[in-house]
Amino acid sequence: MVDYGKQFMLYLMDEKCYDNYFVEFDLLDGDCFRALLSKGLGLGIIAGSVLVKVPQITKILANKSARGISLFSVLLDLFAITIHMAYSFVNGFPFSAWGDTAFLALQTAIIAMMVLFYGGSTVLAGAFTVTYSALVYVLMGGLTPLNYLLIAQGFNVPILLLGKLSQAFTNYRNGSTGQLSAVTCFMLLAGSLARIFTSIQETGDQMMIITYGSSSFANLVIALQMLYYWNASDKQQKKKKAAAPATAAAAAPAATKKPKAKSKKTD
Repeated sequence: MVDYGKQFMLYLMDEKCYDNYFVEFDLLDGDCFRALLSKGLGLGIIAGSVLVKVPQITKILANKSARGISLFSVLLDLFAITIHMAYSFVNGFPFSAWGDTAFLALQTAIIAMMVLFYGGSTVLAGAFTVTYSALVYVLMGGLTPLNYLLIAQGFNVPILLLGKLSQAFTNYRNGSTGQLSAVTCFMLLAGSLARIFTSIQETGDQMMIITYGSSSFANLVIALQMLYYWNASDKQQKKKKAAAPATAAAAAPAATKKPKAKSKKTD
């Protein structure tokens, strides 16, 4: 039992930190604490990523509509996530540093397929699914050289910003966030912020740090829009409710007004 416990702890920390904590009982080692915190955050983000876009998917399914969701934004987001996933996998980075992108890629691909399907393009939805599956195989199956992935990762920041901010522009133009899920938006923001720390701690890769910093900024813009349009929609609902009684009162006299009887002429 002790061996299993040690093996689990050695997954979260190296041998030196294990000895510091459990042999020498030195609980104030700053480097070990940061490494353990980073690993714990990484695993927590991966666990959360399994369901992070499920509220968005269920909202589309429940309404049978993808109104207000920018397909352009979803596809750019999916491209950025997929390149980041392939780059991290081929580089051999720890799974705790990038594993959430695997689940995010799957869920984002499902959303893109649903946007096409509910937009009336059933054939395109099927073609997209096949094409994306083939792309993932090419990128992660050893068919794409690492230097090509590095170049693609360099384009991730402008692509990610363009994708996210195009969704923000769609929200602004529509005056609402449409079928966007608030839970998904805020979970994405929290995850991208935490990933800045884990990338610094576990990989030290400047490209990954810049990517997550840009993602955090774009997610923050959409999260703020979610709060703004949430309040705006509440005000509109209150105005409608307040106007309803007045409209009903104005309509009532007209509805109950009886036509005047014609007077009979007397000889």
